[in-house]
Amino acid sequence: MGTIVLKGKSKENLNLIILLAQKLGVEVSVLSEQAAEDIALAAAIKKGRTGEIINTNDFLKELNDES
Repeated sequence: MGTIVLKGKSKENLNLIILLAQKLGVEVSVLSEQAAEDIALAAAIKKGRTGEIINTNDFLKELNDES
């Protein structure tokens, strides 16, 4: 089964979607903004992993050059 994440501008509209989901028998979990950010960060890290071994000094130099 899949998972969807919804972020609304209106708490009233989100509550309506939650109510509809519950009536349809869909499990609902409400995440804090911090938890949603943590999930997004973990996904970005996972996407960015290449498995390639890099030289730490070159990496740090590149970071400093971008500043």
